[in-house]
Amino acid sequence: MYNCKDSINLLLQFLDGEMSPEDTQHLREHLRGCSPCVDFLRTYRATPGLCKKALAAKMPKEVSEKLTEFLRSKIKSAS
Repeated sequence: MYNCKDSINLLLQFLDGEMSPEDTQHLREHLRGCSPCVDFLRTYRATPGLCKKALAAKMPKEVSEKLTEFLRSKIKSAS
């Protein structure tokens, strides 16, 4: 059976279906008894969708202009 660190390190392989049936079973056994890892898996699965939403959202023009102005002032003061 895996510990939490092992489980977290194997999640991508697990979700991509690249684990052996035996390793998948060991991970599932760990997940059955570890609610923090189940919670982590839930957020791990949700991350790509959240990133797509964030990238699709448009920043209001006023906010964009203020941010650009702020960053330019920081760059000038650093040089």
